[in-house]
Amino acid sequence: MTMHQLITAEGIRVADALLDEFVDDVDGEQLRNLYRDMVVIRRIDFESTALQRQGQLALWPPLLGQEASQVGSVRALEDEDFIFPTYRENGVAYCRGAKMADALGVWRGNTNIGWDPYELNMATPQIIIGAQTLHATGYAMGLTLDGKDSMALAYLGDGATSQGDVHESMVFAASFQAPVVFFCQNNHWAISEPVGLQSHVPLAGRAPGYGIPGLQVDGNDVLAVLAATRWAARRARSGGGPSFIEAITYRMGPHTTADDPTRYRGVTELEEWGAKDPITRMHSYLLELGMLDDGAQAAIAAEADAVAADLRLACISLPDPAPQAAFEHVYVDAHPLLEEQRVNYLAYLNSFGEQEKTSVTVQGSPS
Repeated sequence: MTMHQLITAEGIRVADALLDEFVDDVDGEQLRNLYRDMVVIRRIDFESTALQRQGQLALWPPLLGQEASQVGSVRALEDEDFIFPTYRENGVAYCRGAKMADALGVWRGNTNIGWDPYELNMATPQIIIGAQTLHATGYAMGLTLDGKDSMALAYLGDGATSQGDVHESMVFAASFQAPVVFFCQNNHWAISEPVGLQSHVPLAGRAPGYGIPGLQVDGNDVLAVLAATRWAARRARSGGGPSFIEAITYRMGPHTTADDPTRYRGVTELEEWGAKDPITRMHSYLLELGMLDDGAQAAIAAEADAVAADLRLACISLPDPAPQAAFEHVYVDAHPLLEEQRVNYLAYLNSFGEQEKTSVTVQGSPS
Protein backbone atom coordinates (compact mmCIF):
# COMPACT_ATOMS: atom_id res chain seq x y z
CA MET A 1 0.00 0.00 0.00
CA THR A 2 1.28 3.47 -0.91
CA MET A 3 2.05 5.81 1.95
CA HIS A 4 1.24 9.32 0.73
CA GLN A 5 3.67 12.09 1.63
CA LEU A 6 4.26 15.75 0.79
CA ILE A 7 7.20 16.69 3.03
CA THR A 8 10.00 14.20 3.60
CA ALA A 9 11.78 13.61 6.90
CA GLU A 10 14.52 15.92 5.60
CA GLY A 11 12.04 18.74 5.02
CA ILE A 12 11.90 18.44 1.23
CA ARG A 13 8.58 19.07 -0.57
CA VAL A 14 7.62 16.25 -2.91
CA ALA A 15 4.69 15.80 -5.27
CA ASP A 16 1.76 13.45 -4.69
CA ALA A 17 -0.82 12.95 -7.42
CA LEU A 18 -3.69 12.45 -4.97
CA LEU A 19 -2.92 15.00 -2.26
CA ASP A 20 -1.44 17.98 -4.10
CA GLU A 21 -4.76 19.50 -5.15
CA PHE A 22 -5.99 19.57 -1.56
CA VAL A 23 -3.23 21.91 -0.37
CA ASP A 24 -2.88 24.20 -3.38
CA ASP A 25 -4.32 27.04 -1.31
CA VAL A 26 -1.91 26.65 1.64
CA ASP A 27 0.50 29.60 1.64
CA GLY A 28 3.63 30.27 3.68
CA GLU A 29 1.78 31.93 6.54
CA GLN A 30 -0.57 28.96 6.88
CA LEU A 31 2.40 26.59 6.87
CA ARG A 32 3.97 28.62 9.67
CA ASN A 33 0.71 28.46 11.61
CA LEU A 34 0.72 24.67 11.34
CA TYR A 35 4.27 24.68 12.67
CA ARG A 36 3.27 27.00 15.52
CA ASP A 37 0.39 24.71 16.47
CA MET A 38 2.74 21.75 16.71
CA VAL A 39 5.30 23.64 18.80
CA VAL A 40 2.64 24.89 21.21
CA ILE A 41 0.95 21.55 21.75
CA ARG A 42 4.31 19.83 22.30
CA ARG A 43 5.03 22.45 24.99
CA ILE A 44 1.60 21.77 26.50
CA ASP A 45 2.39 18.08 26.52
CA PHE A 46 5.78 18.56 28.20
CA GLU A 47 4.25 20.80 30.86
CA SER A 48 1.40 18.40 31.55
CA THR A 49 3.82 15.49 31.87
CA ALA A 50 5.88 17.53 34.32
CA LEU A 51 2.75 18.37 36.32
CA GLN A 52 1.96 14.68 36.61
CA ARG A 53 5.50 13.84 37.71
CA GLN A 54 5.22 16.56 40.37
CA GLY A 55 2.01 15.08 41.75
CA GLN A 56 -0.35 17.69 40.32
CA LEU A 57 -2.07 15.26 37.93
CA ALA A 58 -3.02 11.66 38.60
CA LEU A 59 -2.26 10.57 35.03
CA TRP A 60 -1.41 12.03 31.64
CA PRO A 61 -1.45 10.45 28.13
CA PRO A 62 1.46 12.04 26.22
CA LEU A 63 1.15 12.83 22.52
CA LEU A 64 4.87 13.40 21.85
CA GLY A 65 5.61 12.55 18.21
CA GLN A 66 1.98 12.69 17.07
CA GLU A 67 1.68 16.47 16.71
CA ALA A 68 1.43 16.44 12.91
CA SER A 69 -1.33 13.84 12.90
CA GLN A 70 -3.41 15.87 15.33
CA VAL A 71 -2.80 19.34 13.93
CA GLY A 72 -3.09 18.39 10.26
CA SER A 73 -6.36 16.52 10.75
CA VAL A 74 -8.18 19.03 12.95
CA ARG A 75 -7.15 22.01 10.80
CA ALA A 76 -8.83 20.32 7.81
CA LEU A 77 -12.24 20.44 9.48
CA GLU A 78 -15.02 23.01 9.53
CA ASP A 79 -16.38 24.42 12.79
CA GLU A 80 -19.66 22.52 12.41
CA ASP A 81 -17.95 19.14 12.00
CA PHE A 82 -18.14 17.08 15.17
CA ILE A 83 -15.06 15.38 16.59
CA PHE A 84 -15.04 12.18 18.65
CA PRO A 85 -11.60 11.80 20.28
CA THR A 86 -9.78 9.17 22.29
CA TYR A 87 -8.00 10.26 25.48
CA ARG A 88 -4.84 11.42 23.66
CA GLU A 89 -6.20 14.18 21.41
CA ASN A 90 -5.26 17.06 23.69
CA GLY A 91 -3.57 18.77 20.75
CA VAL A 92 -6.80 18.55 18.79
CA ALA A 93 -8.69 20.02 21.74
CA TYR A 94 -6.26 22.94 21.94
CA CYS A 95 -6.63 23.69 18.23
CA ARG A 96 -10.39 23.44 18.58
CA GLY A 97 -10.34 26.16 21.24
CA ALA A 98 -10.56 24.17 24.46
CA LYS A 99 -9.29 25.74 27.65
CA MET A 100 -6.54 23.38 28.69
CA ALA A 101 -7.45 23.83 32.34
CA ASP A 102 -10.75 22.15 31.49
CA ALA A 103 -8.85 19.26 29.93
CA LEU A 104 -6.55 18.90 32.94
CA GLY A 105 -9.42 18.87 35.44
CA VAL A 106 -10.29 15.31 34.49
CA TRP A 107 -6.70 14.09 34.91
CA ARG A 108 -6.40 15.97 38.21
CA GLY A 109 -9.60 14.42 39.53
CA ASN A 110 -11.44 17.71 39.98
CA THR A 111 -14.24 17.02 37.52
CA ASN A 112 -15.97 14.21 35.68
CA ILE A 113 -15.87 16.02 32.35
CA GLY A 114 -13.74 18.62 30.62
CA TRP A 115 -14.99 21.11 28.07
CA ASP A 116 -18.58 21.60 26.91
CA PRO A 117 -18.92 19.33 23.84
CA TYR A 118 -21.44 21.63 22.19
CA GLU A 119 -19.26 24.72 22.49
CA LEU A 120 -16.40 23.06 20.61
CA ASN A 121 -18.32 20.46 18.56
CA MET A 122 -15.94 17.96 20.14
CA ALA A 123 -16.90 15.17 22.50
CA THR A 124 -14.99 14.77 25.74
CA PRO A 125 -12.16 12.20 25.93
CA GLN A 126 -13.22 8.58 25.54
CA ILE A 127 -11.37 6.15 27.79
CA ILE A 128 -13.10 2.99 26.53
CA ILE A 129 -11.03 1.84 23.57
CA GLY A 130 -12.93 2.22 20.29
CA ALA A 131 -16.28 3.29 21.76
CA GLN A 132 -16.04 6.74 20.17
CA THR A 133 -16.27 5.22 16.70
CA LEU A 134 -19.79 4.01 17.51
CA HIS A 135 -20.75 7.48 18.70
CA ALA A 136 -19.27 9.10 15.59
CA THR A 137 -21.05 6.73 13.23
CA GLY A 138 -24.38 7.19 14.99
CA TYR A 139 -23.96 10.96 14.90
CA ALA A 140 -23.08 10.85 11.20
CA MET A 141 -26.12 8.70 10.44
CA GLY A 142 -28.22 11.34 12.15
CA LEU A 143 -26.70 14.02 9.96
CA THR A 144 -27.94 12.24 6.85
CA LEU A 145 -31.45 12.10 8.29
CA ASP A 146 -31.36 15.83 9.04
CA GLY A 147 -30.03 16.65 5.59
CA LYS A 148 -26.96 18.44 6.94
CA ASP A 149 -23.73 18.63 4.96
CA SER A 150 -21.38 18.51 7.93
CA MET A 151 -19.56 15.36 9.04
CA ALA A 152 -18.10 13.48 11.98
CA LEU A 153 -14.50 12.46 12.56
CA ALA A 154 -13.49 9.71 14.97
CA TYR A 155 -9.93 9.40 16.20
CA LEU A 156 -8.65 5.97 17.08
CA GLY A 157 -5.34 4.24 17.65
CA ASP A 158 -3.94 1.15 16.01
CA GLY A 159 -4.89 -0.91 19.07
CA ALA A 160 -8.53 0.08 18.72
CA THR A 161 -8.76 -1.60 15.31
CA SER A 162 -8.80 -4.95 17.16
CA GLN A 163 -11.95 -3.94 19.04
CA GLY A 164 -15.42 -5.11 18.10
CA ASP A 165 -16.79 -1.57 18.47
CA VAL A 166 -14.67 -0.41 15.55
CA HIS A 167 -15.78 -3.35 13.39
CA GLU A 168 -19.45 -2.62 14.10
CA SER A 169 -18.95 1.09 13.44
CA MET A 170 -17.43 0.48 10.04
CA VAL A 171 -20.17 -1.98 9.10
CA PHE A 172 -22.89 0.54 9.92
CA ALA A 173 -20.99 3.47 8.36
CA ALA A 174 -20.61 1.59 5.08
CA SER A 175 -24.16 0.23 5.08
CA PHE A 176 -25.71 3.65 5.58
CA GLN A 177 -23.02 5.67 3.77
CA ALA A 178 -22.59 7.81 6.83
CA PRO A 179 -20.48 10.99 6.49
CA VAL A 180 -17.81 9.89 8.96
CA VAL A 181 -14.02 9.76 8.77
CA PHE A 182 -12.16 7.16 10.79
CA PHE A 183 -8.79 8.72 11.54
CA CYS A 184 -6.39 6.09 12.86
CA GLN A 185 -3.15 7.31 14.40
CA ASN A 186 -0.99 4.24 13.98
CA ASN A 187 1.68 5.02 16.58
CA HIS A 188 2.96 1.42 16.40
CA TRP A 189 2.23 0.41 19.97
CA ALA A 190 -1.06 -0.61 21.61
CA ILE A 191 0.35 -0.09 25.11
CA SER A 192 3.02 -2.81 24.96
CA GLU A 193 1.98 -4.79 21.88
CA PRO A 194 3.39 -3.86 18.45
CA VAL A 195 0.98 -3.20 15.61
CA GLY A 196 2.56 -6.03 13.60
CA LEU A 197 1.19 -8.49 16.12
CA GLN A 198 -2.35 -7.23 15.64
CA SER A 199 -2.38 -6.91 11.88
CA HIS A 200 -0.24 -8.54 9.21
CA VAL A 201 -1.54 -6.08 6.61
CA PRO A 202 -1.68 -2.27 6.62
CA LEU A 203 -4.58 -1.09 8.76
CA ALA A 204 -5.90 1.05 5.89
CA GLY A 205 -5.96 -2.13 3.82
CA ARG A 206 -8.68 -3.53 6.03
CA ALA A 207 -11.15 -0.76 5.20
CA PRO A 208 -12.04 -1.92 1.64
CA GLY A 209 -13.36 -5.12 3.15
CA TYR A 210 -16.16 -3.02 4.63
CA GLY A 211 -16.69 -1.12 1.39
CA ILE A 212 -14.78 1.91 2.73
CA PRO A 213 -11.81 3.45 0.91
CA GLY A 214 -8.60 3.38 2.94
CA LEU A 215 -5.75 5.84 2.65
CA GLN A 216 -2.33 5.57 4.25
CA VAL A 217 -0.49 8.83 4.91
CA ASP A 218 2.76 9.88 6.55
CA GLY A 219 1.42 10.88 9.95
CA ASN A 220 4.55 12.91 10.75
CA ASP A 221 3.95 15.11 7.71
CA VAL A 222 1.46 17.78 8.78
CA LEU A 223 0.82 18.98 5.22
CA ALA A 224 0.06 15.46 3.96
CA VAL A 225 -2.26 14.83 6.91
CA LEU A 226 -4.08 18.08 6.18
CA ALA A 227 -4.52 17.07 2.54
CA ALA A 228 -5.62 13.51 3.34
CA THR A 229 -8.22 14.71 5.82
CA ARG A 230 -9.53 17.27 3.34
CA TRP A 231 -9.82 14.47 0.79
CA ALA A 232 -11.89 12.36 3.18
CA ALA A 233 -13.94 15.33 4.35
CA ARG A 234 -14.89 16.25 0.77
CA ARG A 235 -16.07 12.69 0.18
CA ALA A 236 -18.16 12.77 3.35
CA ARG A 237 -19.80 16.13 2.68
CA SER A 238 -20.58 15.33 -0.95
CA GLY A 239 -22.43 12.10 -0.17
CA GLY A 240 -19.49 9.78 -0.83
CA GLY A 241 -19.77 8.08 2.55
CA PRO A 242 -17.12 7.08 5.07
CA SER A 243 -13.34 6.97 4.68
CA PHE A 244 -10.53 5.44 6.69
CA ILE A 245 -7.19 7.23 7.10
CA GLU A 246 -4.18 5.49 8.58
CA ALA A 247 -1.65 8.10 9.71
CA ILE A 248 1.71 6.39 10.16
CA THR A 249 3.29 8.05 13.19
CA TYR A 250 5.08 7.02 16.36
CA ARG A 251 4.50 7.36 20.08
CA MET A 252 7.83 8.71 21.28
CA GLY A 253 6.89 8.61 24.95
CA PRO A 254 4.98 6.21 27.18
CA HIS A 255 1.41 5.09 26.59
CA THR A 256 0.54 7.07 29.71
CA THR A 257 2.68 8.35 32.55
CA ALA A 258 1.98 5.03 34.32
CA ASP A 259 3.80 3.13 31.56
CA ASP A 260 7.50 2.28 31.11
CA PRO A 261 8.12 1.85 27.35
CA THR A 262 11.75 0.81 27.89
CA ARG A 263 10.44 -2.60 28.95
CA TYR A 264 9.09 -3.45 25.51
CA ARG A 265 10.87 -1.39 22.84
CA GLY A 266 14.48 -0.82 21.88
CA VAL A 267 16.59 2.30 21.72
CA THR A 268 17.29 1.94 17.99
CA GLU A 269 13.59 2.09 17.18
CA LEU A 270 13.24 5.32 19.11
CA GLU A 271 16.26 6.81 17.36
CA GLU A 272 14.89 5.82 13.96
CA TRP A 273 11.63 7.61 14.54
CA GLY A 274 13.31 10.56 16.22
CA ALA A 275 14.89 11.28 12.83
CA LYS A 276 11.36 11.59 11.39
CA ASP A 277 10.22 14.16 13.95
CA PRO A 278 7.22 16.13 12.61
CA ILE A 279 8.32 19.49 14.03
CA THR A 280 11.92 19.21 12.86
CA ARG A 281 10.93 18.45 9.26
CA MET A 282 8.49 21.36 9.13
CA HIS A 283 11.14 23.60 10.61
CA SER A 284 13.54 22.60 7.84
CA TYR A 285 10.91 23.14 5.15
CA LEU A 286 10.02 26.62 6.43
CA LEU A 287 13.69 27.61 6.56
CA GLU A 288 14.05 26.51 2.95
CA LEU A 289 11.04 28.66 2.01
CA GLY A 290 12.43 31.63 3.93
CA MET A 291 9.30 31.67 6.12
CA LEU A 292 10.93 31.20 9.52
CA ASP A 293 13.51 33.74 10.64
CA ASP A 294 14.94 34.15 14.14
CA GLY A 295 12.23 36.62 15.12
CA ALA A 296 9.39 34.28 14.11
CA GLN A 297 10.99 31.36 15.95
CA ALA A 298 11.41 33.45 19.09
CA ALA A 299 7.80 34.61 18.95
CA ILE A 300 6.50 31.05 18.58
CA ALA A 301 8.69 29.83 21.46
CA ALA A 302 7.48 32.70 23.66
CA GLU A 303 3.86 31.91 22.84
CA ALA A 304 4.40 28.25 23.72
CA ASP A 305 6.02 29.19 27.04
CA ALA A 306 3.17 31.57 27.86
CA VAL A 307 0.57 28.90 27.14
CA ALA A 308 2.47 26.46 29.36
CA ALA A 309 2.72 29.00 32.21
CA ASP A 310 -1.01 29.70 32.03
CA LEU A 311 -1.66 25.96 31.96
CA ARG A 312 0.40 25.35 35.10
CA LEU A 313 -1.22 28.18 37.02
CA ALA A 314 -4.71 27.10 35.98
CA CYS A 315 -4.00 23.50 36.96
CA ILE A 316 -2.77 24.16 40.49
CA SER A 317 -5.54 26.72 41.02
CA LEU A 318 -8.39 24.36 40.21
CA PRO A 319 -10.75 24.24 43.21
CA ASP A 320 -11.39 20.90 44.84
CA PRO A 321 -14.93 19.64 44.22
CA ALA A 322 -17.38 19.47 47.11
CA PRO A 323 -18.11 15.93 48.38
CA GLN A 324 -21.66 15.99 47.05
CA ALA A 325 -20.43 16.78 43.53
CA ALA A 326 -19.82 13.06 42.93
CA PHE A 327 -23.59 12.55 42.88
CA GLU A 328 -24.41 15.34 40.42
CA HIS A 329 -25.19 14.78 36.72
CA VAL A 330 -25.26 10.98 37.07
CA TYR A 331 -28.85 10.74 35.83
CA VAL A 332 -31.01 13.24 33.99
CA ASP A 333 -33.79 12.83 36.58
CA ALA A 334 -33.58 12.19 40.30
CA HIS A 335 -32.92 8.54 41.17
CA PRO A 336 -33.97 7.18 44.60
CA LEU A 337 -31.02 4.78 44.99
CA LEU A 338 -28.53 7.49 44.11
CA GLU A 339 -30.20 9.90 46.53
CA GLU A 340 -30.00 7.28 49.28
CA GLN A 341 -26.29 6.84 48.60
CA ARG A 342 -25.76 10.60 48.69
CA VAL A 343 -27.50 10.97 52.03
CA ASN A 344 -25.60 8.07 53.56
CA TYR A 345 -22.26 9.33 52.29
CA LEU A 346 -22.75 12.86 53.59
CA ALA A 347 -23.94 11.50 56.94
CA TYR A 348 -20.73 9.46 57.06
CA LEU A 349 -18.62 12.56 56.42
CA ASN A 350 -20.46 14.49 59.11
CA SER A 351 -19.82 11.72 61.63
CA PHE A 352 -16.19 12.84 61.97
CA GLY A 353 -17.16 15.85 64.09
CA GLU A 354 -16.97 19.60 63.82
CA GLN A 355 -13.21 19.94 63.31
CA GLU A 356 -13.10 17.69 60.27
CA LYS A 357 -16.44 18.65 58.78
CA THR A 358 -16.65 20.19 55.39
CA SER A 359 -19.61 22.28 54.35
CA VAL A 360 -22.03 19.60 53.17
CA THR A 361 -25.80 19.30 52.94
CA VAL A 362 -28.14 16.39 53.37
CA GLN A 363 -31.40 16.58 51.45
CA GLY A 364 -30.76 20.26 50.74
CA SER A 365 -30.41 21.41 54.39
CA PRO A 366 -27.26 22.15 56.41
CA SER A 367 -26.36 19.19 58.64
